[in-house]
Amino acid sequence: MNNGKSLGINESQNGLQRKTQNPPSFLIDKVAWILVRDGKVLNVRSTGKSTYYFPGGKREPGESDIETLAREIEEELSVRIKRETAKPFGVFEAQADGKEAGVRVRMVGYTAEYEGELLPAAEIEEIAWLDNSDRERISEASRLVFDVIYGKELSENR
Repeated sequence: MNNGKSLGINESQNGLQRKTQNPPSFLIDKVAWILVRDGKVLNVRSTGKSTYYFPGGKREPGESDIETLAREIEEELSVRIKRETAKPFGVFEAQADGKEAGVRVRMVGYTAEYEGELLPAAEIEEIAWLDNSDRERISEASRLVFDVIYGKELSENR
């Protein structure tokens, strides 16, 4: 499943890794966790913000996508990603929420199982289970993921 430009996901001895290139300064490069439960999708909201987005974040130098995903999810949601279960979901690119026109976010999404209890931590104020009726509450990049999960036709006809 892919609703954006492909970045070439491959497997290596260290697990799934994305071929990395330094993105231009107007592109925010993010790894995100896509978790669907009972027809709803896990989203989070940062303190002081009103828009929901998929949990995850930017990689640190030398990190693979899976290392970034595991670190960010543990920091934001207090759970441990089971790295061996991580599977590529897709690459999505859209206007970055709250940024000037032309600043884009490229979100590389992964599904994965986890251990622990989901609890907001760090900058996360709220965890929410959203569905297609919540499209107005989520970021533009998240809407692209919702199009895949709920079907683009259904999303356009709401």
